[in-house]
Amino acid sequence: MHLSSIQRQFFKLLLAAFFLVTASSMSSQVAPTTKGGATSQLAVGGGGTYFDVDWGRTRMVGYTVWADWRPPMLPHSLKGLNIEFEGRDVHWNPGDKPERFRETTGGGGLMYEWRQFKRFRPYAKGLMSLGSISFGHNLEPLGIRGYSHDTRTVYAPGGGIEYRVAGGLWARADYEYQFWPGLLGGTLDPQGFTFGAMYDLTRGSWR
Repeated sequence: MHLSSIQRQFFKLLLAAFFLVTASSMSSQVAPTTKGGATSQLAVGGGGTYFDVDWGRTRMVGYTVWADWRPPMLPHSLKGLNIEFEGRDVHWNPGDKPERFRETTGGGGLMYEWRQFKRFRPYAKGLMSLGSISFGHNLEPLGIRGYSHDTRTVYAPGGGIEYRVAGGLWARADYEYQFWPGLLGGTLDPQGFTFGAMYDLTRGSWR
């Protein structure tokens, strides 16, 4: 898939933000925790994705990676609030899609976890991403010559549940509903599930 200059810059900024978050979290581990739990925390993970790409009837398969960061200095009432960075690539075609059909998103947003349970932790999230869609063929039958790729700002509410397996290792089942506005005169609404695992790099009390 060929990325535009805007996409390349976006993913560079996303990668830089990820490393900045990682460095901040790692440095917090060697510093004493201040009163009130001011230390930042980081968990990373990934898994397999099964998505209805809203293009025909067949579902497609891909993968998703994410990083969840809890900023320092949050008040107790916001203890479950995290910033999530997420990247998804849905490209494997087991059915009737064009051979090179692909949907890719990368971005971030807010996530809130309810931590009243010992091993189970439900959460809700709202993300905004840059989305790239390749149709795999141009749409000349629809009167659009040379149109085989597009990009959009994608909005995605979602939620899921995490289960603590052992130590800092968690299993995750995630659902996401996406809005791709303004494609072919309408809105594309992909949705689906990701099943995977994540590891808490800081293993703080919030996990």
